[in-house]
Amino acid sequence: MFFLTLPLLLGCTAATPPPTTATPPMERPLRTVVTDQLPSGIAKDEQLWQNVNGQTGDQQALLTAIDHSLDYLGTDKAQQDYQDYKVPGITRDRVIRSLRRFRQLVVQTQSPEALEKAVKREFQFYQSIGNDQKGNVDFTGYYEATYPASRTPTAAFRYPLYQAPADLKEWPKPHPTRAELEGADGLQGSQGPLQGLELVWLRDRIQAFLVQVQGSARLSMADGTEMTVGYAGKTDHPYTSIGKALVEDGKFSLEELSLPLVLQHFQTNPQDLDRYIPQNKSFVFFKETFGAPPMGNLSVPVTDERSIATDKSLMPPGALALISTNLPYYKANQQLEFQEVSRFVLDQDTGSAIKGPGRVDIFMGTGSKAKERAGVMTGSGQLYYLLLKENPSP
Repeated sequence: MFFLTLPLLLGCTAATPPPTTATPPMERPLRTVVTDQLPSGIAKDEQLWQNVNGQTGDQQALLTAIDHSLDYLGTDKAQQDYQDYKVPGITRDRVIRSLRRFRQLVVQTQSPEALEKAVKREFQFYQSIGNDQKGNVDFTGYYEATYPASRTPTAAFRYPLYQAPADLKEWPKPHPTRAELEGADGLQGSQGPLQGLELVWLRDRIQAFLVQVQGSARLSMADGTEMTVGYAGKTDHPYTSIGKALVEDGKFSLEELSLPLVLQHFQTNPQDLDRYIPQNKSFVFFKETFGAPPMGNLSVPVTDERSIATDKSLMPPGALALISTNLPYYKANQQLEFQEVSRFVLDQDTGSAIKGPGRVDIFMGTGSKAKERAGVMTGSGQLYYLLLKENPSP
């Protein structure tokens, strides 16, 4: 996956991001829920008809996300992914039938209440056991960033993103660390195995690092053009959160940790970049994607607020899900305010930091506003997967 924010700091996100500790042995990650026991209004996705700012709803965005999942589910990879899925009754064929029927309901129903009623009548709910075995899930947000860049190195643009070496799969393990590949200062890549693999140069070292965490980016080039880059591979080292490292060194507390605070710290203390960035030994490679939309790990585009990233070793890829949590939205005065939402989403991404049944990363979109919203997202909620009942009641 990647694009992101808080996950960077806390050790989380999607298509290419950060990791946490290994998931301990557990019961099945999903458990069935009797419809009558669901909270009132849990499947009332009001934003399909009208969003929180009174604008036109995003039905088309949801339909597009459904179509992307159906594209994936028609592939050989999807067939392989579902061969050994852990939860009995959740199969690729059932997921496909569920998406097709749900798509019909989205098109045919005329209100949140009508869709909720139909969904509860026809679909079985499977709830994630969460991070506490009680269904509580931690939510964060990720985004596709836009950064200034140059196709050639200059005095202003010095920090490269690199293409993957052609023989990366043959590299002996353990792979070189970040420091061994690019040096402590991030400028020594041309002295080793990365020589000649420079793809594009960024002006700011922390921005180049953020692109590595995010796994993709939209770049505003110095020549006036635009370039998009996407994930093309990584070394075998796990991600290490530099935000956590700053907390451990007493730079600030975990409670006050935020992306703006981390960026402010490095702006005030640029010498710390050479100390903290190399602590993340993982190194990500890129390829030009020629304007392609941001992609999840299912090789289909992700959709603003309708695509999520989860641990794909546990959760059903491409499936229809329902999240209940609080998301930040801009008020008329352009201040962010959290709103309680229930939203239908598609599980289309993952990330090295997204581990266990208690983590969800929501794709918030592209650009500065998506970045700001993702940057403040941290909270809890519930995650459900929806599959057609075998014998729905009339």
